[in-house]
Amino acid sequence: MKYTKWFFLCCLISCLTAYAQDDVMTLRMMTYNIQHGAGSDGVIDLNRQAAIIGDATPDVVGLQEVDSCVKRSSYVHQAAILAKSLGMYSTFGPAIPLTGGKYGVAILSKEKPLSHHNIPLPGNEKRTLLVCEFEEYVFACTHLALEEENRLTSLDIILEEAAQWDKPFFICGDWNDEPSSTFITKMKKKFSILNNTSSSSANFTFPAGTPKKIIDYIASYGRVYKSVRKRQVLNEPEASDHRPVLVEIRMDRYTTPIFSLTEDNVQGFKSSGVQSDAVYDMGGRKVNSSLFTVHSSLKKGLYIVNGKIIQVR
Repeated sequence: MKYTKWFFLCCLISCLTAYAQDDVMTLRMMTYNIQHGAGSDGVIDLNRQAAIIGDATPDVVGLQEVDSCVKRSSYVHQAAILAKSLGMYSTFGPAIPLTGGKYGVAILSKEKPLSHHNIPLPGNEKRTLLVCEFEEYVFACTHLALEEENRLTSLDIILEEAAQWDKPFFICGDWNDEPSSTFITKMKKKFSILNNTSSSSANFTFPAGTPKKIIDYIASYGRVYKSVRKRQVLNEPEASDHRPVLVEIRMDRYTTPIFSLTEDNVQGFKSSGVQSDAVYDMGGRKVNSSLFTVHSSLKKGLYIVNGKIIQVR
């Protein structure tokens, strides 16, 4: 009996400690339209983009205009090459087929994604939304259409995607619209734009040689951050036709229970497996694990399952 109580106490302390220690994290995010690796001289040289990204030391990067096995870029997988040179993971989101390969967006990350998916977006040239889930947050990347109507339609799809996540949701990309536009105005009703959008030449992102406007952004769904420590357009006029944008924020670590059990997802929880001797309520009392497959049999609240906290709601 003493052993059981001691085990539960250790388990509880371990779970609750996650709420108290290291509760604030720093996240460096970058967006960069790399123009399939082509610089202002027309030469495709991924070493230039890799050096720029490496010097900025981001945790996660959204790339636009990325080739994968396309003729013009020597049939290489550009995102994979950049990731390898930077010691990062790469996730590619194809938008359209192009001369033997595919063309779209990509996400480079220090952390391996837990999951990822691709959502088609409208455009005369088809677009895509690439979404990667990480331990503490979700990061999405897109290159929106040139046509305003298609950008506005895309916003509805983006909002629907962002709203389904409990984790902090960030999105970046070349959105082909300026801060005063209808699209950005509507987006700001739900999203916080993290890069500086004031009308200063230091904030302009396009064209790279002599920037005249802001069309590249990093944003969060709601205000999920504690503070923005850095927001910078990197002074890089030659490696692409866009300048990269870097943002560094501080935010609370993701502390939502690892699983929110509802009537809708109880079957998914059942299939995930629950050890029969590892379910307790927050008072240290053992709970019959079979009850976790029948949502209505449980009181709402927090439980410790397999050593981690879940929430029944």
